[in-house]
Amino acid sequence: MKPTQNFSVDTYIGTFPPDVQKILYNIRNIILEAAPQASECISYGMPAYKLYGKPLVYFAGYEKHIGLYATPSGHTAFAKELSMYKQGKGSVQFPLTQEMPYDLIERMVKYRAETLTAEYVSKNKK
Repeated sequence: MKPTQNFSVDTYIGTFPPDVQKILYNIRNIILEAAPQASECISYGMPAYKLYGKPLVYFAGYEKHIGLYATPSGHTAFAKELSMYKQGKGSVQFPLTQEMPYDLIERMVKYRAETLTAEYVSKNKK
């Protein structure tokens, strides 16, 4: 059961079984290493990362899958690789019964970070 009040990413991850916690911590570490300037918070009840004040990526644990939310642009750029997974607009479900595609997650986060950085630089040119 997930906490319903203000809580940390560590508290969120701690609500899952140990095997799922390991996956969630791996994803968290990938995000923090791929986008070290990103800020971490809880948004929409899940771990969220922002860069230049804009959403970078979110992730969430569920009973049978891990949800990754890299907004529509992050998913569009990797549509072919994500095609084997259940998806929604800006979301993908990685089943817990399959090997977690950590390399793909890392590339998606880096893509989002590069996109947001380019937007920020373009907007703030003097």
